Amino acid sequence: MRNIHKILILVSTLSLFSCAKWLDIQPESDVDKNVLFSTEDGFKEALLGVYTRASKSDLYGLELTIGTPEVLAQNYVMASGDKLRYEETKKFKYQDANFITRKDNIWKGLYNGIVNSNLILEEIDKKQKLFVGNNYALIKGEALALRAYLHFDALRLFAPSPLLNSMSDAIPYVTSYSNKSTKLSTVAQVLDSAIRDLEIAKDLLKVDPIRQPSYRIGYPIITDTLKNSELNNSELFLQNRRHRLNYFAVCGLLARIYLYQGDQVKALAHANEVITANKFPWTNKTDFLALEPDKKDRIFYKELLFAWYIPAMSGTYNNDWFVDGTVGMYLDEDETRTIYNVAGDGGTDVRFTQWFESRSLGTQRASTLLKFRRNSFSDSFSANLHYLVAPAIKLSEMYYIAAECTYDSNPAKALALVDEVREHREIGKKLQVSTKSQFISELVKEYRKEMYAEGQLFYLYKRLNLPINGHHGEVISARQEIFVWPLPDDEIIYGQR
Repeated sequence: MRNIHKILILVSTLSLFSCAKWLDIQPESDVDKNVLFSTEDGFKEALLGVYTRASKSDLYGLELTIGTPEVLAQNYVMASGDKLRYEETKKFKYQDANFITRKDNIWKGLYNGIVNSNLILEEIDKKQKLFVGNNYALIKGEALALRAYLHFDALRLFAPSPLLNSMSDAIPYVTSYSNKSTKLSTVAQVLDSAIRDLEIAKDLLKVDPIRQPSYRIGYPIITDTLKNSELNNSELFLQNRRHRLNYFAVCGLLARIYLYQGDQVKALAHANEVITANKFPWTNKTDFLALEPDKKDRIFYKELLFAWYIPAMSGTYNNDWFVDGTVGMYLDEDETRTIYNVAGDGGTDVRFTQWFESRSLGTQRASTLLKFRRNSFSDSFSANLHYLVAPAIKLSEMYYIAAECTYDSNPAKALALVDEVREHREIGKKLQVSTKSQFISELVKEYRKEMYAEGQLFYLYKRLNLPINGHHGEVISARQEIFVWPLPDDEIIYGQR
């Protein structure tokens, strides 16, 4: 790992993006950093460029949301055609050429975003006088949070979990924009670095408009019953804070990382900060179950602390990935019914009834995912209830984290936290467990139901070192060669490609 900075700088470019519409951005040109960072708008454009890069298909626009981690979690059956290139990945064959290409592109994409975050951070303190209002704190806070977010996902993919080996060499935690080498940090060091970045970011983001009582979360339409105010700010940069790493998203990410580290006290504190803020309303049943497509919310939009804005989602997800039971990713219908416990207390689960469509597939029935289905490819609010986004951090996860961190001291309260999520998914029956192992088993089932096709389940199995539940009762034993991806070869790491 002699020279990770060198290669990443060679493959990284900062593109200038139009500020005409904050949510409709297109690359215009590559610019010299001295020009880009000569104005406040340049810093805004550079920050937006990192989000945009992370939303491409090699990262959260496909692979790290609905893609490879979900395949590894055994959440799909591959139909014929190009989806079969994931078949060897599903079997954890990490020497397969398709997987290697995908994995290396994920690595390069994550570090591309990290390097460009570092470029912002390198310049921003020197140019603090350029900024008006609280924009300096917001931009610096978000850049730090992005750096931590991207490093953390690289860690979860390419290094052992801290439960098994916190002192193992992991990945480089890159904090400067230079051509000097960055050696591998251990798992523990990466987690400490990410937490340090996020704690600083959280302090900077205390001025985030989303914390103001007047900032009301809702749908981006005039008729929203909560009188949504997310678009009210006269400055475009300060609108739609949930599409970026805002204050509460940083709290949620800290809860996620502290839990991964094994610090349940701090994980609980940050999860509770989100929960007790009462900022994120549970999705109304009428919105989730609406018959008219333009009034339907399948992703619990109001519950999202942070989401990746993906303008190409309709085509990429639904016309390519979840097409139907003949060419796209799908589930055997019996497996879907098992996951959602339809024969038991899950028969009324709205996620099962609304997210999946039954199709005939020869002699079998297949479940096609409708979770990301849109009425229109555009973000026109006359056609769609909310933006084209993929969930990144959700309110329900905060309840699950709080429950896990509470069980040892107060099992009843832990179960009540999980039951609250179940109630809002129209499951009336309360969970009944008598041991910690039973509770964890039930919690894993709830994660799988709630976060299907969101890229988080594989990391849960890894964090807890649990067997992966395959199809039709298959159990795949937990082992390092499954949970730890091979690092890219030296040519990619050292930048010779």
